[in-house]
Amino acid sequence: MGNLVYGAAFIIRTVLTIYFYIVIASAILSWVNPDPYNPIVRFLRNATEPVYAYIRRYMPFLYVGGFDLSPLVLILLIQFLQIALVGNLVDLSNSMRYQHNPLMP
Repeated sequence: MGNLVYGAAFIIRTVLTIYFYIVIASAILSWVNPDPYNPIVRFLRNATEPVYAYIRRYMPFLYVGGFDLSPLVLILLIQFLQIALVGNLVDLSNSMRYQHNPLMP
């Protein structure tokens, strides 16, 4: 059972890491004026803009002086989830794997 929890933690960490890099790429592209019809630009915007809109709706003060700080909040949230959620899942899997099993010698 510990290996199953560790596998889930590994998948969650991988997904969060991939999304972290998507957010970074989207933030860098927002500094320039890329072609809006480019498929990569469209993918990055479609992958991040709904989350940015959600953050902006609940934290409207993040748009300061023409700068949108919602990518920064999202990066911090991803880092928090990687530390808290994935870290706790890994700790749980380790405790499940190494606990004494009465059926095993």
